[in-house]
Amino acid sequence: MPPTTPDFKTDRAPIAILGVPFDNVNLAEILALAGQMIASGQPHYATTVGVDFLAAALQDVELRRILFDAHLVVAEEKTVVWASKILGNPLPENVTVPNLIPQLLALAIKKNWRVFFLGGEAATAEKIRARHPQLQLVGAYAPPDQPLLEMDHADILRRLHAAKPDILLVAFGSPKQEKWINMNYRDAGVPFVLGAGTTFDFLTGEGKVQKCAGKQFSKFMRAVLRQWWRLRAKKNGLPIAEANVIPDPHGNFVIRAPARLGAAEAQAAQTEWLRAVENSHVMFDLTDTVFADSTGIGALIRLRKRAREAGWQFFLVAPRPPVEAALKLMKLDEFFTIQASLAGVRILMESAAGAPAVTSDVQADELQIRWSGEVTALNAIELGAYTEAELSQVSPGMCVAIDLSRVTFVDSTGIGLMVRFKKNLKRRDINLRFAGVIPSVRNVVRQTQLEEFLLG
Repeated sequence: MPPTTPDFKTDRAPIAILGVPFDNVNLAEILALAGQMIASGQPHYATTVGVDFLAAALQDVELRRILFDAHLVVAEEKTVVWASKILGNPLPENVTVPNLIPQLLALAIKKNWRVFFLGGEAATAEKIRARHPQLQLVGAYAPPDQPLLEMDHADILRRLHAAKPDILLVAFGSPKQEKWINMNYRDAGVPFVLGAGTTFDFLTGEGKVQKCAGKQFSKFMRAVLRQWWRLRAKKNGLPIAEANVIPDPHGNFVIRAPARLGAAEAQAAQTEWLRAVENSHVMFDLTDTVFADSTGIGALIRLRKRAREAGWQFFLVAPRPPVEAALKLMKLDEFFTIQASLAGVRILMESAAGAPAVTSDVQADELQIRWSGEVTALNAIELGAYTEAELSQVSPGMCVAIDLSRVTFVDSTGIGLMVRFKKNLKRRDINLRFAGVIPSVRNVVRQTQLEEFLLG
């Protein structure tokens, strides 16, 4: 049985803006949610997102996935709030890091929460300590400025394990800090982790609040208007359909989606839908759905995210062309498992249940290893151990091919695993090549600037 997932949902439905699910929360609710996460003792991460960050995520599939899986996504700029209004589900306010973190630290003093500062300038921590003497500042560390995959992650994790903070603030700059957090937040075990930008100077009274340059503003505006035009709702006067959750003979749930999956429908049904994905595998049947707006897509993202957190699978079944177009517009089709029928889902689940993540065979002088599924921080240790076992049959002079054609996604931790095998086998005079790389995986490799080294 998967672990029970604490309930951090808000009363209002989220909204998807350019494929990123924004939680419909204000500053007071963010602080309350942070308190719930800390009380749970389980690791979580939150992120604030502005225009440039959204534009970067359109090109960086890993960054988009990090935002997709974050436990809390907050609009950082008024422009994002404006976009939510024209898309039909207005966010209450924008919340900037220089506004959020002082409020968070004030609450930490009141609640006696332990805080750790990671990144920024080494001397900043003492200034913060002098300015906030009642704050339980249990650690501060500014690691050497290195590329993400060259950082000493083990050393940072040792420091965090020794300090046992409740709150971790990371100032590596975006998107490096978000990628570091996604790689390490589970192992760090800190209940509330938040990216803080490039510096903590705004907490000492010496630094100026950084303003977003908005370099991608025009690109953002065009993309939002395109989303509005394609997903705009038309009034039809129909009553809101009730949530329809049906148990199947195998103990899973089938959710029959309404004809219109808009803001009103998502708001009305989200509680029952969330209850389903937190307790079983779910097949979200879109056979009858002819329209989905930005809030409806946001609801699907939330359901898929909550299912993943609870250890269950979430499938979209038989989406019609308008819904498929909406998913493709926001580049979300690759993040959902989509099947044409309920029977197809059941066949897929049965075949996946007995399929190992690593298989291999030897042909001539080459060991061929096949990875499947996702290669992320969630399974990298187990996948690495299985692969090491397969590599025990390799001798110097042989070649190794790792087939990635069945790998649907890889994050920075997965890239680190690929680099480790490439370097270790090279030391043993064994050539390793990665084959069958799909475009979304190649995109992640390209973002790390390791395409030539790993893929030749």
